[in-house]
Amino acid sequence: MDIFEKLLKHRGPIGEHSERAHGYFAFPKLEGEIGPRMKFRGKEKIVWSLNNYLGLANHPEVRAADAKAAADFGLAAPMGARMMSGNTNYHELLEKTLSEYMGKEDTTLLNYGYQGIMSAIDAICNRRDVIVYDAECHASIIDGLRLHQGHRYVFKHNDIADCEKQLNRAVELVKTTGGGILVVTEGVFGMAGDQGKLKEIAALKDKYEFRLMVDDAHGFGTMGKTGAGTGEEQGVQDKIDLLFNTFAKSGASIGAFMSGDKDIINYLRYNMRSQIFAKSVPLPLVIGHLKRVELMRTQPSMKAKLWENVNKLQQGLRERGFNIGHTNSPVTPIYLQGDIPEATAMCLDLRENYNIFCSIVVYPVIPKGQIIYRLIPTAAHSDEDIALTLEAFSETKQKLDRKEYKVAEIPVV
Repeated sequence: MDIFEKLLKHRGPIGEHSERAHGYFAFPKLEGEIGPRMKFRGKEKIVWSLNNYLGLANHPEVRAADAKAAADFGLAAPMGARMMSGNTNYHELLEKTLSEYMGKEDTTLLNYGYQGIMSAIDAICNRRDVIVYDAECHASIIDGLRLHQGHRYVFKHNDIADCEKQLNRAVELVKTTGGGILVVTEGVFGMAGDQGKLKEIAALKDKYEFRLMVDDAHGFGTMGKTGAGTGEEQGVQDKIDLLFNTFAKSGASIGAFMSGDKDIINYLRYNMRSQIFAKSVPLPLVIGHLKRVELMRTQPSMKAKLWENVNKLQQGLRERGFNIGHTNSPVTPIYLQGDIPEATAMCLDLRENYNIFCSIVVYPVIPKGQIIYRLIPTAAHSDEDIALTLEAFSETKQKLDRKEYKVAEIPVV
């Protein structure tokens, strides 16, 4: 059998819709300056699908820093892997700056968040170790767990009793394997928007011996008094042993970092395969990240404006009877009932007739018969953007309830 034959017969649960979805529902093209209003197929839309929480993507100081760094160094420098020939004073300065901001001893930069956290899990755990993790951890963590040759136990989402149950299992197992225990969870869960129960998990350290890794991609810059994240928000930043963050959300850029005790971070620096065998982060990105972190730390008004918009949007949705779950972060899900054709028909109406662009989540990411619209408010959105969006969702939900979006298949656009 030709190995490619099966790929053409079974294109995957999302890929099976590619012929109808591509270019509109999947792989759409937003054009123009990054912001709350952009062009989609030539028409202006209010956009709620960009990870640009603080509005830094087009901040004039950020754009100037990015442009100057690109002009000074180009995109190639430094050339080579960080360990071999790709280290610079700027890389080390960024790591030092981030360590101070996170309240940790040391930090190591990661080329990409997805591969970085996978590689960190792989470097930390061997076949004798046990990983205990939240059921709704990000795909990057799940893929990292797949690399783990030892045991792993999953606990029900944010269920501390079940977490403790799995810890008990892990404790018994490591008595025979001689390994250790790593607990992995998130600061803010990116789909539902609820915070991980970091305080409660950290408290279990008094009873069990384990180390805690937290993916705070959506908390960095948005949560806590200074924006240092969900650990700061919950008062347990010092209890987190390994703190993972990305520049792809509040930083409106790309790349990531891991912070923790100096000796452990140095171990990761010398043992993460995704970093040892990959090109160093280009200098324009590193210098741009320095500017972004500076603004996060010195301009709290950006985070204040973000939360002002978050509260207006979420309160408005609740007042209109929408189910937005248990979010206590900027991530704003809207839970509705319907199948994939209905979801796409509603999305089409929102985009074409109400000029609202937001992301829909359907099966297989969530169970059949459910629809989630995932809105990401930013500091750059206006009161008008929010008001028009609330009105659009009120009207389209009425149509959904009246079965006006009942179609046989995904619309062709």
